[in-house]
Amino acid sequence: MTPAHLETAVRAAQDRKAVDLSILNLQEVCSFTDFFLICTGTSTRHAQAICDAILEKMKSAGMAPAQVEGYSQAEWILLDYLNFVVHIFTERARQFYDLERLWKTASRVPVPES
Repeated sequence: MTPAHLETAVRAAQDRKAVDLSILNLQEVCSFTDFFLICTGTSTRHAQAICDAILEKMKSAGMAPAQVEGYSQAEWILLDYLNFVVHIFTERARQFYDLERLWKTASRVPVPES
C-alpha cells in the first residue's frame, strides 16, 4: 500500500509520459524515507517536464518538497517529500546509477495503472 501523496506523484509522472516507473518500499531497509519513486525521461527537457508536473500536482495537494536537486542539469532530478523521494533520470543516468540494484533488498510495489 502506497501513501496517497505518492500515488499523486505517480499519476503526474504518468500524465507526462514518464518511462519505466518503479516504486521501491524502503520501510524495512532505511531510516530516511519510506519509498522511492524512480522514473525515466527520454531527454533532459522531458525529465524537467515530469518534474514540473509532479511539483504542480503535489502543490495542488498541499505538499511541497523539502528539497529539489539536479533540475538545471536534469540528468538526475531528486524531489524529497520526506516520506518518499522521487528520482527522475535520463536513460543514461538511470543505467549508470542503477538505484534498483543498489537498493535490491527493498521490496517492489506495483505501480498503479494510469
